[in-house]
Amino acid sequence: METMKRTVTCGELRADRAGQTVVLNGWVHRKRDHGGITFINLRDRYGITQVVVDTKTDAGIAALAAAPDLDAVAAELRNEYCIAVEGVVRLRPEEMANPSMPTGAIEALASKIVILNRSEPLPFQIDEKINAGEDLRLTYRYLDMRSESMQRRIKLRSDVAFAAREFMINQGFYEIETPTFIKPTPEGARDYLVPSRLYAGKFYALPQSPQLYKQMLMAGGFDKYFQIARCYRDEDARGDRQPEFTQIDIEMSFVSRDDVLSITERLMGHVFMRTLNIALPERFKRLTWKEAQENYGSDKPDLRFGMELRDFAPYVEAGGFQAFKDALAQGGGVKALVVCGGAGYSRKRIEELEAHAKIYKAKGVAWMKVAGGAALEGGAALEGGVAKFFAANAGDIITELGASVGDLILIIADAKRKIANTALGAVRAKLGKELRLADPRAFEFVWIVDFPLFEFNEEENHWEAAHHLFSHPKEQCHDMLESDPGAVLGDLYDLVLNGYELASGSIRVHDPELQKRIFSVAGIPPEEAERKFGFLTNAFKYGAPPHGGIAPGLDRLVMLMAGETSIKEVIAFPKNSFAASPMDDCPSEVEQKQLDELHLVVRTS
Repeated sequence: METMKRTVTCGELRADRAGQTVVLNGWVHRKRDHGGITFINLRDRYGITQVVVDTKTDAGIAALAAAPDLDAVAAELRNEYCIAVEGVVRLRPEEMANPSMPTGAIEALASKIVILNRSEPLPFQIDEKINAGEDLRLTYRYLDMRSESMQRRIKLRSDVAFAAREFMINQGFYEIETPTFIKPTPEGARDYLVPSRLYAGKFYALPQSPQLYKQMLMAGGFDKYFQIARCYRDEDARGDRQPEFTQIDIEMSFVSRDDVLSITERLMGHVFMRTLNIALPERFKRLTWKEAQENYGSDKPDLRFGMELRDFAPYVEAGGFQAFKDALAQGGGVKALVVCGGAGYSRKRIEELEAHAKIYKAKGVAWMKVAGGAALEGGAALEGGVAKFFAANAGDIITELGASVGDLILIIADAKRKIANTALGAVRAKLGKELRLADPRAFEFVWIVDFPLFEFNEEENHWEAAHHLFSHPKEQCHDMLESDPGAVLGDLYDLVLNGYELASGSIRVHDPELQKRIFSVAGIPPEEAERKFGFLTNAFKYGAPPHGGIAPGLDRLVMLMAGETSIKEVIAFPKNSFAASPMDDCPSEVEQKQLDELHLVVRTS
């Protein structure tokens, strides 16, 4: 192999190398036999070079004399054979140059070919983008990763991670590793547990995040910490979730919310400029959680398009639709959405949107269409659906909602305002995708701030932390912690990009007495809090500084930068939708000896 070790890659040869003898190593991407002349597209991760086997020219005859098996070896080659090629670089004839390939001006005339490894028939064709099913792609992930699109995405991931490290180090942050085997703690999802061989009946947990440990680092005086951290959560897999994932974990001491937001904005600006050559705004838009819910029905709104939710309550009293009046009488809400050009929607299409809203607990969707009409100033009138109940104030509705002739008005009412907002927000998001309202090339960041600190768990009848138990309540809300938990706002913030939650963070609690009060509101008695979190709260007793942080998701960030909709496309070895790996048959059974060593008994029911 040493004599056929590559001297150049398949992506670097240009016209200025003509006449040089080179050695290329790679995979046969395509082979074309043109009656005595064989063309081979040789591929590695750097690009593709065209190799020519032509034993009829003077140079080819000389090559055949030196390597009598050249034709035979070329004839044997199939796609994905791994080979080494020695040859002379020559310019392609002008009419045969390929300007779409970086190496398209040259080709290598082969003088020797060595087969380094043969390939069996492929389960799918390896091309720029593989269109095989997910299970097949994941079973043969090592083949899937040879495609140009996967190579490009994994390179982007590497570039993003490097750019993040580069920025954080330059800002004076230390990269510090936190433990992978930790104490089980409740953080919103199930832990992955690791049984201990040395301590029968006891378990480590894999970290859902480094949350407690990065706070301990602040108590330890490290001031600025970051880590490209692996995290593990035993929850149902989705397109943008995996049982194991990676986040850019950040924590800082002696900071306010704006300090954390600023460092994150500058981090994103550096990463996008360094990897995509895209300049981001110096400051991102900001919405309070309440504004996001009222205007978009979501705490992760896609701001690449408008179509905001509007309050329909001002028009209810003058109308005669009792369901709307009942919702308001019960303290709920009535929200409207204007769909531009939606007046042409069929009843079936509207029913499909209603079915989608019902997934989010809406009882139904009312509708009206804006049609042309000379009876009203502006030449517009409402018709269809519930329009007859609002004939008296149709002009005000059309004008104040900003509707035009040909638009559709969708309305959801509910005794719980949150349901009206969320359900109509889900319809907005669905229409945004179906109508392609969002520019796929745009990146719209927005901060969502001032979240509720607590949310009420109706099934278990108690308050619980909306994010996690260590988030600091806003100063003006300290006095109402026990008396009105639902009104307490947290110093919490999420970074949203194109409708995805990209990062979540908060200013943390550092006062042990305040932390005890939060535990108490969440229904965690002192002895349980001590057992689960005592090592952290004890650290607060020894001069722990004010601190806060954030954790952008690396997988999701790269997914969005790559224009994909699933993080599986930017992870080298992801799990499938059932949290399993078809490639290595994981999870799998283990030998009885291992179970005995771990003091475990497997029950099948």
